[in-house]
Amino acid sequence: MKYDIASALQSLRPGASWSVIGDEYSGITWTDKVQTLPSEEQVNAEIIRLQTAYDALEYQRLRAKEYPSFAEQFDLLYHGGYDAWKASIDLVKIKYPKE
Repeated sequence: MKYDIASALQSLRPGASWSVIGDEYSGITWTDKVQTLPSEEQVNAEIIRLQTAYDALEYQRLRAKEYPSFAEQFDLLYHGGYDAWKASIDLVKIKYPKE
């Protein structure tokens, strides 16, 4: 996922009314007179913050794709016990460690 000005505005001013043309700060048209437009620096900092938070959780998304289904995990627990189940989960955790 790639964050942009729209993502930053939604995060900084939820529920506000605005439009953006292109991907430049100058393309923002603020239609909500109740709230103030965040500065260009605030918008850029929010884009970086959102992207960093998303990127930091990549290991979770990769793990989720590789974990066995719940049905497969329950079957492994029943037939192989806790140690077999834990070993299968640990393989994925080792492949995609928290960083």
